[in-house]
Amino acid sequence: MKATQREFRQAAPRAARDGRVFFFCGPDEAGASAAAQAIVDLLADAGERVELSGGDLRSDPVLLADEARSNSLFGGTRHIWVRASGDDVHDAVKNLLDTFDAGEGDGACPVLIVATSATDKARTAKLLEKRGDGFVGMFYPPDLRTVAHEVRQMGAALGLTMADDLGERIARACGLDLRLARSEVEKLALYCDASPQSPVALGRTALDAIGATTEEDGFTPLVNAVLSGDAAAIPHEFRRMRELSLNPVGLLLAFERRAAQLAQLAARLGRSERIGPFIDAEKAARRVFFRDAPDLKTQLTHWRGKRLERLVERLAETHRALLANSQSAETLLAQELAEIGRHAAGSSNSSRPSHR
Repeated sequence: MKATQREFRQAAPRAARDGRVFFFCGPDEAGASAAAQAIVDLLADAGERVELSGGDLRSDPVLLADEARSNSLFGGTRHIWVRASGDDVHDAVKNLLDTFDAGEGDGACPVLIVATSATDKARTAKLLEKRGDGFVGMFYPPDLRTVAHEVRQMGAALGLTMADDLGERIARACGLDLRLARSEVEKLALYCDASPQSPVALGRTALDAIGATTEEDGFTPLVNAVLSGDAAAIPHEFRRMRELSLNPVGLLLAFERRAAQLAQLAARLGRSERIGPFIDAEKAARRVFFRDAPDLKTQLTHWRGKRLERLVERLAETHRALLANSQSAETLLAQELAEIGRHAAGSSNSSRPSHR
């Protein structure tokens, strides 16, 4: 089975019922992760989560099949969550499917793979897309209207109703990241004491009281300073990051989100140098938020072609490093962002970005 984000909501119940191996990919890593969690929520009994990395499975291709068929330490059910990059898990997935096809997969737990830097054309996706027990989900970065709609759907499921403008406000404050939005909606529902049995209408007072920080006070200023190569602003933003104890993973997700947006814009822009008029047109079409437009114009001059590809790879590598070294996450992230900022500032000395 195969679906895009537009088809996912309708396809998800059947996929959760029939699927055993799920591959979520595309430039919207946040959307892919949110979809994977949605499948977990739909499983009859998801049980314990076992987390593996693409690197683990690349070096040991039989590990996935062994883990999928293993019993939980406490005898309950389980599911496997894999964070991978590209086709890291191809050999491991092929080995697992071969095990299924040989009739040795009885009792195997569901396997959910979130693959950055991969598409539905990846070799792993090809292994799964035509199988009844396989699922491939392809996710592109959503626009504000789409995320706001998802926010309202999340709220409705928890008994929290909201006006369209409040849904947009939450979506914008979360940087169009569905994972952050889900956490925000759950927090608001708890605060408002909402439930499906006793729905509550979200008011501005509640949102003002505990809502996510706005783009002016949250992640966005740091994202813009670093990716724009603003050498004067970066030290101040790093100091603010420490003073406010900004969550390193949440902050990195904001960078990944902006990198995915830049990749989408760069693909549409092609080799043209008319960045300003292009962003103005995207803003007019509501594909770009008007407050982001000036920063996106600057950032597209720094991040295109191979340079942008490498940025996406470095952010994915940093994400894996943070998950493996949670105690040093803030230091690791600050070091990596400083290096990215230096690269952006250095590109200002070039007469034009590389598109090769």
